[in-house]
Amino acid sequence: METRDQRTITARDGFPLEVQVSGPPEAPALLLLQGQSNSHRWWDELRADFEPQFRTVTFDYRGTGGSRGELTELSTASFAADAAEVLDHLGIARAAVYGTSMGGRIAQMLALDFPDRVGALVLGCTTPGGPNSVKRPREVGQSLARLRGREHTQYLFSLFYTPNWTVAPRYSKLLGDDTMTAHESAAHLRISAQHNAWERLPEITAPTLIVHGDDDLMNPVDNAHLLHERIANSRILICPGGRHGFFEEFAEVVSPEVLGFLSTTS
Repeated sequence: METRDQRTITARDGFPLEVQVSGPPEAPALLLLQGQSNSHRWWDELRADFEPQFRTVTFDYRGTGGSRGELTELSTASFAADAAEVLDHLGIARAAVYGTSMGGRIAQMLALDFPDRVGALVLGCTTPGGPNSVKRPREVGQSLARLRGREHTQYLFSLFYTPNWTVAPRYSKLLGDDTMTAHESAAHLRISAQHNAWERLPEITAPTLIVHGDDDLMNPVDNAHLLHERIANSRILICPGGRHGFFEEFAEVVSPEVLGFLSTTS
């Protein structure tokens, strides 16, 4: 039976952040950072891949899950500062960090603003942001903005998974925290859209693995190659046929690669 320590910490400005910790207390720490408009539930189907080897840490971003309150000006940098505070409260001086989608943007800022805290970095299905990044196809953005209700969910599902993915045909933990208000969702959208680490990416010194699916329309795979070019000595792994949720659908391939990388670097 999985045991998970769940606690609420208070951030520098008094905001409550809900934190979840599992795995051996004496093991090296791994911080998992989820995508936009998602709580730690994003990692529910994958957490067990990492718990045997790592003290596995997640937290609910502001505006999701158990981290609720008044939202002020937010950014991937401010969320990275939240992540550093989570590590502080847990007494973790240094952690491996695995971020996917917006979590990968936050992971970039954590490695840039708190370099001593990041022992190794995995960036999944993410982007450097800014004008140099490769945007999703216009029709994808238009469809996401136009569709509502069940049609929106079905379309989102098709962006995350291939038609062969039958494990969770009606429900996915990756499609958003449905307890969020419109205000909270809009704030997360802005955080993702305003991220731009392009100029600073060469400053990243942590060993870095970049992973991406080559059929990702939410965040085109060209961004993985840009990150690889900008981050010195980084490694890259492209998952053939993978969409935005490739790390879950193809977890039997991707998770061992991530674990192998982390075991030799963190």
